[in-house]
Amino acid sequence: MIRLFAPLSIVAALALGACTPSERDEAETDARQAADETGEAASETGTVIKEEASQVGSAIAAGASEAAQEIDEATDRLAEKADDQRAETEADEKGN
Repeated sequence: MIRLFAPLSIVAALALGACTPSERDEAETDARQAADETGEAASETGTVIKEEASQVGSAIAAGASEAAQEIDEATDRLAEKADDQRAETEADEKGN
C-alpha cells in the first residue's frame, strides 16, 4: 500500500508545479523507481499466487484420487457380497 502512495505524492507534486527543473527530474526519477518497485511487487505477488494455485490444484487432485480409491474399494466389497449371495442362492437351489 505504501508503495502506491509514493507515486501518488510524486504525481501530485508534479501537478502542483513542483518547481525547479532539478526537483522535477528528481520527482520523475522517483516516479520511475516507484513504478519499477510496483512492477516487481506485482510480479512477486503473481508468483506467489501461481504457487498457491498449484498447491491447491495438487490438493484437489490428491483428494479426487483418494475418493476414487475409496469408491473402487466400496464397489469391490459390494461385488464380493453379490458373489457371496449368488453362491448362497445357488447352494440353496441345489439343496431344495
